[in-house]
Amino acid sequence: SGMANSSWTFSDVRNVILSAHKNTGAQDKVGFYDTWAENYEQDVALLDYRAPLLAAECVSSFFRGDREKAAVLDVACGTGLVSAHLKKMGFRHFVGIDGSLKMLELAKKTGLYQQLTQCLLGQDEVPVKSETHDIVIIVGALSVGHVPLTVIRELWDATKPGGYVCMTTRGNPDNREYKAELEQMIRALEEEQKWSRVTVVEVEEWEKAVSEQDSGYIPGAIYLYQKGFKCSP
Repeated sequence: SGMANSSWTFSDVRNVILSAHKNTGAQDKVGFYDTWAENYEQDVALLDYRAPLLAAECVSSFFRGDREKAAVLDVACGTGLVSAHLKKMGFRHFVGIDGSLKMLELAKKTGLYQQLTQCLLGQDEVPVKSETHDIVIIVGALSVGHVPLTVIRELWDATKPGGYVCMTTRGNPDNREYKAELEQMIRALEEEQKWSRVTVVEVEEWEKAVSEQDSGYIPGAIYLYQKGFKCSP
C-alpha cells in the first residue's frame, strides 16, 4: 500500500477505492479496510472526501439539545473523521463501531471515543442498547457491497425518542439501485411512523470520482430523520 509520500497520487487512491467497492464478502472487505487503515486519512484527503464534514454540519444545524450531554453513536466510524468534526461543533460523547480492528486502533488514538467496538454491520447485531443515543450517524458505509440495508432498523432502534439518525450514500451510477432501495427503506419507516424527515440534502460534489464511467466529482446525499413523530397528540 502507498506510503505517505508525494509520489502517491489520486490514481493510486482510485485503484484502492475501486478494489473496496468490489462486491466481496464481509471478511474480505474488513481485510481491505485493515490494510488501508494506515493511509486512509491521507487517501480520502486526496479524494476531497467531503461527506464527514457535510454530514456533521447537517446534524449540527438541526440539533437543538444539549451538545455537552448528547450521546453520539458513530457507526462505521473508521478512523474517526465524523466524530472529529462533531467535536469541533460542541459534541463531547462518542461511541464508535466499525468492522475493521485496524481502523478502530486508529480511532482509539484520537482520544475522541468513550467506547469502541468491532461489529460487522449486517452480520453482528449492533452492540448498543435500544433508545440510548441522541444522535446515530453513519457516513460512507451505506453503499453497494458494503452494508446491507437491514442495518437501518437497528440504527433507528439505537436512537432515543426525539433523537436523530443521519445517513449518507453516494449517487453515482453504480450505487443508484442501492440508493433507491435505501430511500424506499427510509420511507417505509416513515410510513410506520417510526421517524419523520428533517432534511434530505443532495450534494453535487461529494467526492472525486474514481470509476471509469464518472469524471470530476460524484454526487451524494444526506438523510436526516428524527425518531418519532412531532405531530403526534
